Amino acid sequence: MKKSKLFAVIGGIGVAVLSIFLISADHIDAPAVQGTTADITDFYAFQGQNSSNFVFVANVQGLLPPGQPTDEAVFDETVLLEFNIDSNNDLKEDYVIQAIKRGDSMYFFGPSAPAMQGLESTIATSTRRSVKISTKDDVQITEQDGMKFFAGPREDPFFFDFNQYNAVLSGTASSFNNPGMDTFAGTNVLSVVVEFPKSMLPGGTTGVNPFAASTPMYNVWVEAKRKQ
Repeated sequence: MKKSKLFAVIGGIGVAVLSIFLISADHIDAPAVQGTTADITDFYAFQGQNSSNFVFVANVQGLLPPGQPTDEAVFDETVLLEFNIDSNNDLKEDYVIQAIKRGDSMYFFGPSAPAMQGLESTIATSTRRSVKISTKDDVQITEQDGMKFFAGPREDPFFFDFNQYNAVLSGTASSFNNPGMDTFAGTNVLSVVVEFPKSMLPGGTTGVNPFAASTPMYNVWVEAKRKQ
């Protein structure tokens, strides 16, 4: 099995995945990666339209201007995005799905067992799949081995009144407005999307899902890792 150079974590965001929609977000306020090509804005995990599939979405690089002509120059070839999946509730990744840009395409690896657990990763290239990076005028979705892939710009779906939030924190306002002002309206993020069959994830912890005890539960989080 071929492996790439070592990647080390520089940013991450997490959420627990059941068979329902869940989201975790971290816009603007992550100083270590703020404004960089490794800045994760959102992570979405949900059951697909095909109920036999999971869908994972990682959004990076928030506040991009709309109508950006291409994002081949924006996705960073030195940044690995890694979806980590814990199938036995020990809060350690048992499977990973990795995505990294090469040329005009985004390459995906996994789901497979990681070569190592923790803050450092290598890429196992034996399960390589890819999709051409989309632009606003050329949307590409690839289906391979029962999986679907997308990478490219999308309007930021996250709604948050960031200015009012800061005003509340500073004491110059006592509450949020209704309706609020969406700070992210009209701005873009770069999205990396993978849909895959649930059957690709063995295991899953039962008895801990508060909504359906017999339904397997996975802990899932996403990390941005830069080549060392």
